[in-house]
Amino acid sequence: MTITELRKYFKENDSIGENKEAVDMMRLCSREAQKITMRINTQYHEPEEMVELFSELTGREVDPSFRLFPPFYTDFGKNIVLGKDVFINAGCKFQDQGGIFIDDGALIGHGVVLATLDHDLDPAKRQSLHPGPIHIGKNVWIGANAVICRGVTIGDNSVIAAGAVVVKDVPPDTVAGGVPVRVLKKIPGSEIDTDA
Repeated sequence: MTITELRKYFKENDSIGENKEAVDMMRLCSREAQKITMRINTQYHEPEEMVELFSELTGREVDPSFRLFPPFYTDFGKNIVLGKDVFINAGCKFQDQGGIFIDDGALIGHGVVLATLDHDLDPAKRQSLHPGPIHIGKNVWIGANAVICRGVTIGDNSVIAAGAVVVKDVPPDTVAGGVPVRVLKKIPGSEIDTDA
């Protein structure tokens, strides 16, 4: 199974665990991610080197405008897609099997968790994993220690308050916070209703 086939499998299947070939490939990618993140996290890298390392980690060309303050953690790495001018601050944890898509100009604060997998609620099937993509729109700012759960889309220009737990979509041009997240206000000049 290739990386492209594995990404397609994650996208098209609600449950991971039944396909041995997919699980074996996922484990292989996880070991590779551990090696690359260890290199990222244990020595200083010039910005150009960090772009190269993140390109190797994701298996995709990362724009030269990308910036990362380590440490950074991921248990897969091959399903992260970044736009231009993306900044990821220190201590972030990405669980990206379900797909993490971060658009241009997004800012990811200290210690943010992006989790695209859930375990099954049924104890007999607890080892089964359910993927769902996370999409972070253009110019989104995610505050420190926020947790973004699988299947969530955060609309363009929105701000997620520090410590928020985002379990549902956030509309564009809003400030959202809390546990669970709720829209707190619209960003001045937007046309978004805060009752969303």
